[in-house]
Amino acid sequence: MSKVAVVFWSGTGNTEAMADLVAQGVKEAGGDASLIQISDFDESQIDDFDAFAFGCPAMGDEELEDTEFLPVYDIVEPLLGDKKVVLFGSYDWNDGEWMELWEQRAQDAGVNVVDSLIAKDYPDDEASAECVRVGKLLVG
Repeated sequence: MSKVAVVFWSGTGNTEAMADLVAQGVKEAGGDASLIQISDFDESQIDDFDAFAFGCPAMGDEELEDTEFLPVYDIVEPLLGDKKVVLFGSYDWNDGEWMELWEQRAQDAGVNVVDSLIAKDYPDDEASAECVRVGKLLVG
């Protein structure tokens, strides 16, 4: 059974809702999903999981949250190896450029990004279905 960590930071609950849906997709595909807030995650847990979903909303000027999320992500990114990774998050303004920048950064670092997704504010029906879909991608 694939063990998947859904690691996230959420300020308003939108990205947390997305994390719940990604975990639902993992479970529907027969995997074991662990929902982990970024403050409870560190590099010592990398080997405990087969795949990862990292969630962070857009902050400031289309950036990752830099107080809690980014310091941890900076450490774990080079340790992910060829494990499957999904990136996700919500936004409220602009056009989602932070996700394009994050995905490019991860790919440049050699991360096996299998997909990414964004939702404007709280995930609507379409975004919810996408969250479940990408969760399923992480199994197997």
